Amino acid sequence: MTVVSWWCSSGIQPSRPPSAPRALYVRDAGAIAPVARLLQLPESTFAQWTSLTTNAIEAAPLADDQSSYPVVIFLEGIKFGYRQHNTFQVEELVSHGYIVAAIDQPYVAATVLFPDGRRAAYDSRWNPPHSAFMDAHIPYLAHDASFTLDQLVVLNRADPAGILTGRLDLQRAGLIGMSLGAVVGGEACRLEPRLRAGLLMDAFMPAEVVQAGLQQPTMWITRDADTMRLERRRTGGWSEQDIHETLTTMRAVYERLPGDGYYVQVPGMFHADMTDVPALSPLASELGFSGPIGVQRAHQIVNAYSLAFFDRHLKGRPAALLDGPAAQYPEVQLEARRARSTASR
Repeated sequence: MTVVSWWCSSGIQPSRPPSAPRALYVRDAGAIAPVARLLQLPESTFAQWTSLTTNAIEAAPLADDQSSYPVVIFLEGIKFGYRQHNTFQVEELVSHGYIVAAIDQPYVAATVLFPDGRRAAYDSRWNPPHSAFMDAHIPYLAHDASFTLDQLVVLNRADPAGILTGRLDLQRAGLIGMSLGAVVGGEACRLEPRLRAGLLMDAFMPAEVVQAGLQQPTMWITRDADTMRLERRRTGGWSEQDIHETLTTMRAVYERLPGDGYYVQVPGMFHADMTDVPALSPLASELGFSGPIGVQRAHQIVNAYSLAFFDRHLKGRPAALLDGPAAQYPEVQLEARRARSTASR
């Protein structure tokens, strides 16, 4: 069973006047407290997150400049994860005309609060590094993406709130996975042909995905081994085995893509820089969770390449950023594949 939230908008203009109340970043302090505990910090460390607001507006009607909008599913990370932790990226996509559905996956996220008040806490059997337990259960998590698409089909037929009926273009559906969400997302893209594009961020690929490959256009966003080693020196984790598995399995799937693919490396970017966390608390940077590139620059890069990828492969729009070196992002190392041929950029 999954818990899903969604964001929607359509383009630059907001759906309501700027004075409309903004949605909270998280509603429930209990969902955030486990993050502090898992980091061995006081539970009050992230308490202020419950008063943070986003750029989203709850229950806002969709703008009417398009009849329907492409959909992207977001899959969170492991242990410290919560479905809002890439709001920076979600808001960027939403502001350019995408609808994003984010999944909380019980026992993988820090905690999951169900509508009836029940909670599902993180199960330590998921603890990194890669394990047989993960291998056995990743396919079950991957089916949550298919379940979510099925539920969106129902919502598109008749939304009880009257907001999304007929407005979801599920013929143009994509997926973003961050950390374990990328592992699960790779498997979901292998199993689910309705997912037309996959963006997988900084995680190893399951053995079945490496063996069978992926058919849809896929982008990986990651960094080099030296940056991973620097992160290990500052915060721990990222053994040589983890680094090798992460980089070699991502690249193996990339190099076997039959069509379009992108391998994006950003030296100096740490794992957490691909989430909201370093931008939400100065403690995150002080504790070494942000790399030399800095979280603001990391977010600019992730947003630019995410938007270009989905614009090209869900909207069919030109995306020059994916065709070669970009003067505005000189630190990015981009490799691109088109129609079974590889071109290093």
